[in-house]
Amino acid sequence: MIVGIGVDVVQVSRFEDQLMRTPALRQRLFAPAERHLGIRSLAARFAAKEAVAKALGAPAGMNWQDCQVVLTPAGVPQVLTEGTVAEVAQSKGVARWHLSLSHDGDVATAMVIAEA
Repeated sequence: MIVGIGVDVVQVSRFEDQLMRTPALRQRLFAPAERHLGIRSLAARFAAKEAVAKALGAPAGMNWQDCQVVLTPAGVPQVLTEGTVAEVAQSKGVARWHLSLSHDGDVATAMVIAEA
């Protein structure tokens, strides 16, 4: 059963400008394991975090670092949740995440399906 669906689109150049203007934003939005990535990957991961939030109904108090995109050994992106995000997901019965990331030019897109 589908619990929720979320989609988000990020303009990479605009996102990069925001990170340059507010350096602390990188630490607030991304877990330590994500922070070293290039701007296109960070933009796609931010889109994924936004899509996860939308799939969960955009709950207040979500810690952005409690949602990460990790790669399997085969290079497939997966959602990894902990803390605040995992608590909301568990309360909604989410047992599995489906994630698709895409880049095209200056745009990064993420689609997430939360499944019970």
